[in-house]
Amino acid sequence: MAREMARRHRNLYHTMPRARFDSAVAALQQRIPALERHQIIVEMARIVALVGDGHTNIAPTRDSAIGFRSLPIKLYFFKDGLFVRAADQDHAGLAGVRVMRIGRATPEEAYRRARELIGRDNEMDARFFAPFLLVMPEVLHALKLSTDQDSATFVVERDGRPSTVRLGARGPATLMPSDTDVSWWPDSGWVDMRSSRQPRPLWLRRNPYDQYWFEYLPDSNLVYLQFNKVGDKQDESLEDFSRRLLALLDTADVRRVALDLRLNRGGNGELNRPLLLSLIRARKLDRPGSLFVLIGRSTFSAAQFLVNELERYTNALFVGEPSGGKANSYGDSRKIILPHSGITVRVSTLWWQEDPRDTRQWKAPDIAAELTSSDYRDNLDPALRAVLAYRTEPSLSDRMAEALDAGDVAEAVRRYRSYRAEARHAYVDTENELNALGYRELKQKRYDRAIALFRLNVAEHPSSANVYDSLGEALLLAGQRDAAIRQYRKSLQLDPRDENARSVLDELQP
Repeated sequence: MAREMARRHRNLYHTMPRARFDSAVAALQQRIPALERHQIIVEMARIVALVGDGHTNIAPTRDSAIGFRSLPIKLYFFKDGLFVRAADQDHAGLAGVRVMRIGRATPEEAYRRARELIGRDNEMDARFFAPFLLVMPEVLHALKLSTDQDSATFVVERDGRPSTVRLGARGPATLMPSDTDVSWWPDSGWVDMRSSRQPRPLWLRRNPYDQYWFEYLPDSNLVYLQFNKVGDKQDESLEDFSRRLLALLDTADVRRVALDLRLNRGGNGELNRPLLLSLIRARKLDRPGSLFVLIGRSTFSAAQFLVNELERYTNALFVGEPSGGKANSYGDSRKIILPHSGITVRVSTLWWQEDPRDTRQWKAPDIAAELTSSDYRDNLDPALRAVLAYRTEPSLSDRMAEALDAGDVAEAVRRYRSYRAEARHAYVDTENELNALGYRELKQKRYDRAIALFRLNVAEHPSSANVYDSLGEALLLAGQRDAAIRQYRKSLQLDPRDENARSVLDELQP
């Protein structure tokens, strides 16, 4: 495994030093005689996850050779906690209960342990996979969350009171497809916490294997488009589908489109083009507040490519929770089949770069609309609800610029704080907006205002090298040489590739 990963991965050590990988391999090699089969597999998964990208993994959720089993429940991390989302018929009473403990661990502690086994692009990617691992008894035992590999104990909350249940393994875990999240589709004989007395929300109305479809809702002048896999259908290519969509947009009284990518985990990214072009060509969508893209923890790989392109070329507003992918990422995984166990190790073979300066870990939603347990139980979709309720409003930049033009920096900062305090702006990435405002002030030689804005950006985004570089520039122009040097040094410390900071420092410190 270790030899072939190093040979085939595009850049195996892009996140960790080689010594750490080699040390982990050697440590497991020594421990193998004392470990059981499932423990060895889990420790191998831990080593592979050290690589730090979502296309490099050992996945018990996709590998029949691993053969881990499942408990008779499904879990999900809703906004308000970890819940039993569904259960088999024999445990129907558990559907909808909140999980307080897995073994002796809190849900967050259990998540942290499971997270270490997951090849991931970001935290949302891990948040997607963890619930599937946390119902595999072999994984729970290997992570010391249960005392044996055939069962596990959960503390759940029923009617406001805790109770303890022990669940036994029920058979092989259902394997997941690679490019579509089908986990929400009900299993035969299982009970879901979602109410059966109300109609399913649009995003759960059709079988997720139906790769793409749309529905026109004349009462709200909205087209809802669900795109679950980047690939052609047998009976209709994505290009033909996109042409049919554009024809509808041109003829019907459409004022908004909601493109739902929340179940889309990828496919062939080269096939995104016709859909992207149809959305660009639709003149009705060429204004803010007309195209909305629903994203979440399952939005990954080729679906993330489409997110990148929509962000770059359209006025789309993104709604939901952060995506499971990021703009620049390793991908195009290839399989390594281990010769004796038959277990599959996947490794990334290509580096996909949207913009070398883009260090964001995900695409953040412009409007946060996270699913709560009560939303799901009541068949409500907070993301689509946010789309329907949206009204055009001044941007953060416009709000702050108005105060700055009046000479009131304190009021501009207050408006920023007020904006960030709104729940719907919980994930908005404000770095670029603050930076642009700072340079706006710098261009007009209002150095004190620019410095105040750049300092705010540093406080808000302390891990970004760029914000220190910008603050250094403003301080230098304001004649504060020593303070500028400190900021450029910090920028270079965070990003040794920052050539601007390096060249400025070379001039200031001959």
